[in-house]
Amino acid sequence: MTRTRRHPRSRRRTVAIAASTATAVALTVGGGAAWAVDRYLVEHVEIADVSAYEAAQTDAETTDAATTDTAASDTTAETEVTVTTVTEGTGSATVTYYVADVVLGDATDLRSAFAKDQFGENITELTSEIAADNDALFAVNGDYYGFRDTGIVIRNGVVYRDEPAREGLVFYTDGRVEVYDETETSAAELLADGAWNTLSFGPAIVEDGVVVDGIDEVEVDTNFGNHSIQGDQPRTAVGVIDENHLVFVVVDGRQQGYSAGVTLTELAVILVDLGATTAYNLDGGGSSTMYFDGEVVNSPSNGGERGTSDILYVAG
Repeated sequence: MTRTRRHPRSRRRTVAIAASTATAVALTVGGGAAWAVDRYLVEHVEIADVSAYEAAQTDAETTDAATTDTAASDTTAETEVTVTTVTEGTGSATVTYYVADVVLGDATDLRSAFAKDQFGENITELTSEIAADNDALFAVNGDYYGFRDTGIVIRNGVVYRDEPAREGLVFYTDGRVEVYDETETSAAELLADGAWNTLSFGPAIVEDGVVVDGIDEVEVDTNFGNHSIQGDQPRTAVGVIDENHLVFVVVDGRQQGYSAGVTLTELAVILVDLGATTAYNLDGGGSSTMYFDGEVVNSPSNGGERGTSDILYVAG
């Protein structure tokens, strides 16, 4: 099954900044259990209105740019999204996955959005709900930044977190996409070089068109509540075919007779076969979700969507 939609390049909308307050949650459990609940379950809102926050940052940048460039041209380039369903194997070895071929009219047409339009830890919402709230034509779950308090988080050209920890992926406004070591740079340096979005999960599974060795033994997180990313699992990944030409893959798993899931190496082979020269693993398991044209197209492993903290999307 293949479906294609095109849309004109999306434009930003400015909204007024509104103040809001967070509600404190009292816990009745004690000791380490109370710490764990507070750290991994209770919402900690750092920015209550992300849309307003990003609009304020954009307005400031636009004002600065206006002093040096008053003749910026518009573009009519369109972003094109084609979604295809693939089923391979038989019986217990059956694997079903979904491929979204995305040709961007402009690199900034690939955007990010946070659950509940808030930034912080443990804030979650269904991928489809975040997508609908942002008028998305296409979306996949992101890196679940809200589960951890480390990593470099730049979204839509705005810095949200600068705690280098792991191998990241950066999308630039000029169409470049690169794997990088967070510990060798900073959010400010990336932003100065034109970073538009960063992802902090991993690992990189394809580099220079070749499957990366040893990826099935990689641990992304070692903190409380971490689940193994080894073995046959539902997966989400993004691959780079060319400048402004991306491919997203969501593999269903943990569903006997329909889709067993894949290892990281098997995921990498899928991306290489699709023509990706670089590919990066995103949050998977129950989070793996692809949304297109108003509906979830895959079959999440929990029997329905699981809340996540962020998405990557293309507006409709």
